[in-house]
Amino acid sequence: QARPVESGGGLVQAGGSLRLSCTASGLQFGFGGYAIAWFRQTPGKEREGVAFINSGGSDTYYTDSVKGRFTISRDNAEKKVFMSMDSLAPEDSSMYFCAVGFLGGAWKDTGLYRYWGKGTQVTVSS
Repeated sequence: QARPVESGGGLVQAGGSLRLSCTASGLQFGFGGYAIAWFRQTPGKEREGVAFINSGGSDTYYTDSVKGRFTISRDNAEKKVFMSMDSLAPEDSSMYFCAVGFLGGAWKDTGLYRYWGKGTQVTVSS
C-alpha cells in the first residue's frame, strides 16, 4: 500500500516561510505517473484543497487564498513534491496533507485521491 510522507512543517512567525515536502513509494505507476495535491485541515473544519500539480509538473492550481504566496513544484527524479509557503499568516496554521493518486475531476475533492499521508503541522504565530 502506497503511503505518502510529509515533512517540513513547524512553527514560524507571521510573514515567514516554510517549505513542505512529500514523498511516496510503492506507487504502481511510479512517482512520476501521479498528480499530487496538498490539502490542509484545522479542527472542526473540512479538509481544504490548497495546491495541485499534474504528473509532469507543467500544470499547477491553487486555492485563491494562497495564490501568489504558495508555490507547488515537483522533482520526479527525487520522487518529491514541494510546497514553498511565503508570507505566512496565522490563518495558514493547519495540518497539511499530501494526497496522491488523483482519479480525475475537481482537484479539490478529497474523495478523488487514493492515498493520503498523515500530515505535517504548520503553526504561524502572530
